[in-house]
Amino acid sequence: MGDETEQGAAEDSAVEAAYRLRDDAEEAKSDPAVQEEWIRQSNLIYGGLGAAGLVVVQPFLTTSPLDLTATICVVAFAVSIPLLAALLVLNSQEAFRRQVTRSRLVSVAKTLAEGSAFVGLTAAFWHISLPAGITFLAAGIFAVGVHSAGYTKLEYDGSFRSRFSRRKPSAGNDSRSIG
Repeated sequence: MGDETEQGAAEDSAVEAAYRLRDDAEEAKSDPAVQEEWIRQSNLIYGGLGAAGLVVVQPFLTTSPLDLTATICVVAFAVSIPLLAALLVLNSQEAFRRQVTRSRLVSVAKTLAEGSAFVGLTAAFWHISLPAGITFLAAGIFAVGVHSAGYTKLEYDGSFRSRFSRRKPSAGNDSRSIG
């Protein structure tokens, strides 16, 4: 019975730690300096992917008919280039207002633009050479892992909570949910 009590206490402690970390992350997201950095990084990503798309698609403009990989590349960039351009313009507005938007439509557009650009680049490498396409796909997935690991280590290390002031919980507000 003592083991069950200890296990229950450990679970409660883990849940409370998750709530604290979530609250700290939410507070960090509202920090203007963090939002400014996100805008700067997004500009780099969207501009780079858009430019890469324009360069990669050019040779296919005068080639007809296109094989499957070339068609996938062209269609993927037909999706991503306009979205990336719209996101760059939106980033200018966000920089002007010094805050990022929390629109679900914008979140979907970001995912679609970046994902279709990655598909387009993978298809372009695949068009050149099957091993190059597979290598690009594998390296891209590995790169996401590298970025995630580095970002997590930088942002959520042991000093994460100490960088932000603690808000006093309001009385009677025990209805917290993760999400």
